[in-house]
Amino acid sequence: MSIVVNEPVPRPGILDIAAYVPGKEHAPGVARVFKLSSNETPLGASPKAIEAFKGAADHLEIYPDGQATELRQAIAAVHGLNPTNILCGNGSDELLGLLCHVYLGSGDEGIITEHGFLVYKIQIMAAGATPVVVKEKDCRVDVDAILAAVTERTKIVFIANPGNPTGTYVPVSEIRRLQAGLPKNVVLVLDAAYAEYVRRNDYEAGLELVSGSRNVVMTRTFSKAYGLAALRIGWMYAPAAIIDALNRVRGPFNMNAPAIAAGAAAIRDQGFIEKAVEHNNLWLGKLAHAFEAIGLTVTPSVTNFLLIHFPDIDGKRAEDADAFLTSRGYILRAVKGYGFPNALRMTVGSEEANRGVIETLGEFMDRRA
Repeated sequence: MSIVVNEPVPRPGILDIAAYVPGKEHAPGVARVFKLSSNETPLGASPKAIEAFKGAADHLEIYPDGQATELRQAIAAVHGLNPTNILCGNGSDELLGLLCHVYLGSGDEGIITEHGFLVYKIQIMAAGATPVVVKEKDCRVDVDAILAAVTERTKIVFIANPGNPTGTYVPVSEIRRLQAGLPKNVVLVLDAAYAEYVRRNDYEAGLELVSGSRNVVMTRTFSKAYGLAALRIGWMYAPAAIIDALNRVRGPFNMNAPAIAAGAAAIRDQGFIEKAVEHNNLWLGKLAHAFEAIGLTVTPSVTNFLLIHFPDIDGKRAEDADAFLTSRGYILRAVKGYGFPNALRMTVGSEEANRGVIETLGEFMDRRA
């Protein structure tokens, strides 16, 4: 007996995926809003990147360079890399998806960490594979827990370094220990979206490890420090065989011409990036100190955001603080979906925004519950 189906049905597993939900952007009834929920830079984009973007508007009738040659060469020049080992994409999200599409299938497993970027799980499931979640230790990636979770079905491991939403990082010695302990057929993906902000001697984004390995990939983005989130520019540094495999399935024109031009100009303007990092480092410490002084707990961060933990007291929990802040026009990121039901993530904003959040949270903590 045949079963009649009246509409197209997604393949098994697709409808089990929880769609990614971005941070909120609006505060109804508030005249002025400070959006501190998406880890965007308060300094905007480099003027040189903006100029390059506008210049690309003169030839919108022409297809973009399918190899993103100008952008790859600019990245290679700044970081001292071989451009043939660089692949650019429509945000690093596209590259993460391509990796899962190429290296995962039904019956395979992909390892992610407890508080890792939600897109990893989505892309693993979209490829028909099974996500394996390992615990973190004190908001930090636990290398031993990852190695213990590896099975013969493991094909890929995702590490956000630094982590989001924790803001913590894994020292390069631990990353090397992880890579050495993985089977050679397992792809280790180092997502270094916030690498530009890190100023620690024992941190390494992944360039050296990729250069000396055949199974390590590093991804980066122009959406954070470079201020080009609207253009969706990501890039990958990987062994030649992995680049070749991904090039066979990616879209032939997966990046638009204005993004290629703006990205190339942005990465060449390292002086602008230094200013963005200086602003961030100044306020990262000030914000953490101020929040701790009013009775909140802050996870130490090396990124452009802070994970703020609230008391488990009626009227003082994260959802209460979120509502209070939103009523004043300050939008932070609820991170319940990342395993932190009683915390908010705050992006380092402008001086005005930062001081406003400090004052508002101080008022929130002082008020009677």
